[in-house]
Amino acid sequence: MMVKASALHVFAITRMKVFVVVSLSITWWFASILPHYRPTIQANLSARLDEALQKLPSIKVDWDTGGSNPRDAYNASKVALLIEHRPLPHLVPQILHMISVVPADWRFLFIGSNKSVLSVGRAYATKHQQVIGKLDLMVLPEPWEIDQKEKVFRLLTDQRFYDEFLPGVEWLLRYESDSIMCANSDTSLNDWLHWSWVGAPRTPDDRFSGNGGLSLRRVSTIRRILGFQKRYNDTEAEDEWFGKRVYILPGAKVASGSDEAFAVEDVYIDNAMGYHVRNGGKELADTVWQEQERRHKIFDYCPELSMIMDMKLEQERCPGDNRQGAIIPTAQDEDARRQRIAEAARLAGETEAIRKAQEAEAWRKAEESEARRKAEEAEAKRKAEEAEAEKAAVHYFALSVSQAVATGPCV
Repeated sequence: MMVKASALHVFAITRMKVFVVVSLSITWWFASILPHYRPTIQANLSARLDEALQKLPSIKVDWDTGGSNPRDAYNASKVALLIEHRPLPHLVPQILHMISVVPADWRFLFIGSNKSVLSVGRAYATKHQQVIGKLDLMVLPEPWEIDQKEKVFRLLTDQRFYDEFLPGVEWLLRYESDSIMCANSDTSLNDWLHWSWVGAPRTPDDRFSGNGGLSLRRVSTIRRILGFQKRYNDTEAEDEWFGKRVYILPGAKVASGSDEAFAVEDVYIDNAMGYHVRNGGKELADTVWQEQERRHKIFDYCPELSMIMDMKLEQERCPGDNRQGAIIPTAQDEDARRQRIAEAARLAGETEAIRKAQEAEAWRKAEESEARRKAEEAEAKRKAEEAEAEKAAVHYFALSVSQAVATGPCV
């Protein structure tokens, strides 16, 4: 009975078996008619492919297999140098702007820490500049350090730095993270190559206009100085140290005064090559930046300054700002100031009255204490006198009795 039931179950018609039979029938049918339509399908696909290929632009790739160095397209004797260990957010746009305004034959070198080099190097624009040989990013090996200004001064006054990292360089444009060159300048950087050192003057009649925040230097002049003198550590800044020696170096040509200035820092000059704003604009010279009209003139001429300065919106201006670096109180400020003065005077009067009342109360308590002390002393004196009188009376009485006994009548 069990065998018979199993055989009936095998031949039973189910939905799954019907689906399988129908699927196989359709597949066989498609397989039988496919050879008849295959030429049509192939012709259609071929036509579509040809149409797509006609719409593609023609491209010719010229592979350079000669192994040439992309740096060879630039002048190896001209280098723009930026040294910055902090990963500042404006470094990438600053470097790209400097690349755009400096003559095309110059190469750029950025020396930083691991963080700052990573921050600059991850931008696609700087990666492109590296690929074409325009920009190099470098982290100096030990024992070189750049995390402090003094260490940067030691680096720039060390002969080995120029021998190891700037071989073959004759002109060095040194700029810092708070300096910028202006695109509107009519003067090219290459127009200054005949100078030994040019920078920004510190005074209008400065005999050495060579402030190093934005300066152009001849490395051969630097090597001449470092060949016979060495800077002591923790002394003056490197640009000041070099300046005192370049100025008197035979054959060296240095800029002096504002007429031969290369950049603006403490002395204003029209149409300067660039600006150096100390500490990102937090230490500006009043002789340059105090007047509002001049500030507008500077930013109209060199709008790139907003890239490196700590700028604020006009709506963030403080109330009463006279746009000359001072705050002038408004009428409301004056009323508030007078109210504060009156309130302070009132509080001072109340405090003085309380002080005087406290002093009077203390004086009264002191007088009462003194009177009480004197009364206590008088009472003690009176009691002492009474006790002395009583003692004298007892003594007198005892003496009288003893005398009476001694001189009494005979029995």
